[in-house]
Order: sequence, then C-alpha cells, then structure tokens
Amino acid sequence: MTTTEPMTAAEILAAHTREVADFPQPGVMFKDLTRLFRDPDAFALVLQDIADRWSGTVDVVAGIEARGFIIGAPLAQRMSLGFVPIRKAGKLPGETHSQTYDLEYGTATIEVTADAFATESGPRVLLVDDVLATGGTAAAACRLVESAGAQVVGIEVLLELGFLAGREQLPGREVRAILVD
Repeated sequence: MTTTEPMTAAEILAAHTREVADFPQPGVMFKDLTRLFRDPDAFALVLQDIADRWSGTVDVVAGIEARGFIIGAPLAQRMSLGFVPIRKAGKLPGETHSQTYDLEYGTATIEVTADAFATESGPRVLLVDDVLATGGTAAAACRLVESAGAQVVGIEVLLELGFLAGREQLPGREVRAILVD
C-alpha cells in the first residue's frame, strides 16, 4: 500500500491555472484562475495556506479590485478579520482617499473610503491580489493604504509573473507568492 503526499498550495494553484494566449491583447499570456475559484476544496486549501502564513500578524485584509476581492473577502472571514475593498475610482460613496499611478497605456486611480482603516492605532494590513505583474498596482495600493492611516505588513498574491520584475516596485515590502511563473 502506498500513500500519496498531499499537494502543496503551489501544486494546487498550478493544477488549477489555465493559460489563455493573446488575452486581453496579442502577445499576452493571461493566467485564468477561474478553475481554482470554482473548486471549493482547492480554493479552501489555498486560502488556508495564506491564513496560516499571516495569522496573528495582521488586523485587516485589503483586496484590490477585482480578483483581490474574490481572494480577500473569504480569506478575511477565515481569519476572523475585517475586509477593505480597494476600488477603481468613482465606485465608492462619500469621502475617499485616492492614489493615481501610471500604466503602460495611461494612468489609473484606486480608492478606499476615508474611514476604511479607522481605529485608534493604524491597523496592520495584509494586501491581497491574484497576480503580481509589473508591481504598479500593488505599489499604488500600498501608498493608498498608508495614506489612509494603516500599515501594510505584507502583500500576498497567488501568482507572480517573475519575468516582469514587479517586486522591484515594492522595495522593503514583504511580498509572498504561492507560485512564481
């Protein structure tokens, strides 16, 4: 009788990631994580891996629109923490903090509500997203969270596109990726 070792989070993620050529534009190899999100057991194992890594070190989880919401909200619930959405500009009511950053083809702006991190002392935040590519969005999200009075303790992504060197945009930050491609 033989036993099989359980799959690691990286192996689960690799097995549940589909590559789509030339999306959203020619020459881009899109990493589609839909298979992971639709498999409740695989997704639960990946979330638990992240929760185990950060448990006790953060006070709130913040997710970057849109796939950061899919990961961040259930992760925060699993860790018994609050969740803060980081939204594209114009999607939140009332007063907001905003951060504009450069893209390859222009600029983008992200926002959080002014009271998103309101506590007596700035909460420790885990910033989550699906993929770390060039690092521009993650760097802007860090600046945004900190301008809103919180401290980014770490950045967790499912997949890092290492060849794009996104970590270089995040000097001095703890960045964790389950899988580096």
